[in-house]
Amino acid sequence: MSNLVEYAKREFKALGYDPIEECENGPDKRIQENVLELLKVFSKQGHSGFSAPFCIGYFEKLAKFEPLTPLQGTDDEWYDIGETAGKPLFQNKRCSHVFKDADGRAYDIDGKIFREPNGACYTNNESTVFIEFPYIPKREYVDVAE
Repeated sequence: MSNLVEYAKREFKALGYDPIEECENGPDKRIQENVLELLKVFSKQGHSGFSAPFCIGYFEKLAKFEPLTPLQGTDDEWYDIGETAGKPLFQNKRCSHVFKDADGRAYDIDGKIFREPNGACYTNNESTVFIEFPYIPKREYVDVAE
């Protein structure tokens, strides 16, 4: 077993999880199994201190359906998803929270994330921000009172 997997098991325990061998079937066991499986694959790949950060960074973005390069806004980046209020609406193929209206104005519906004092986050109709291309998706966190 790799040092990375053993390290992860200790960290799960520090987080309050029961050791995987003692967990009943359920979400706590499954999340540990899934993360440990990914770490085993990562360990087998033999990354160096140089390649590991690239692999981790690319994996994190791709697993979250985030683009690796800036969006360009070109015609081939859009799905026609029908109409809203009688006007065409387009969704970006590379970033699902970016849209374009019939007038060609593009916007990110997750541009602002609201964060409560307890750390809970949410989006609403004030989360939309208009964007220009090339665009690297980003989120602004806005702290709100309870």
